[in-house]
Amino acid sequence: MSRTRPLLLTCLVVLSVITLFYGAESAAVSDKKAVNPQGALRKVFMPEADASSFFKRRSKRAVKTQDEINAEQRQRLAADERRREYHEEQRNEFESYAEEEHDEQDERTREKTEQWREFHYDGLDPSYEYNRHTV
Repeated sequence: MSRTRPLLLTCLVVLSVITLFYGAESAAVSDKKAVNPQGALRKVFMPEADASSFFKRRSKRAVKTQDEINAEQRQRLAADERRREYHEEQRNEFESYAEEEHDEQDERTREKTEQWREFHYDGLDPSYEYNRHTV
């Protein structure tokens, strides 16, 4: 409880300072730009009549033109193609990695088998151990 009051007071002071500075900045802006927009603002904002007619022309339920449908379909097909190429590339990389691992394992197995045969060679050719018949 002893920490709550100072913390609350500090937050209140900070909020009031922010509000004062924000109000001072907004009051310092001149109204000339609002009356006569220049440059990029003119491209972004349009007159109210044009904006309302734009939204009347094209509501959420409005039918799309064939050009819009075709453009969306082309975008979908291009995205599918990029996705397909990406997965094919990933699959090829994994297959080459798996093949290399398999080849390395085969080489290690062959070397170990060769070392085992050299160690167990008894001087007979072919090795007596491999040709021994059990009776």
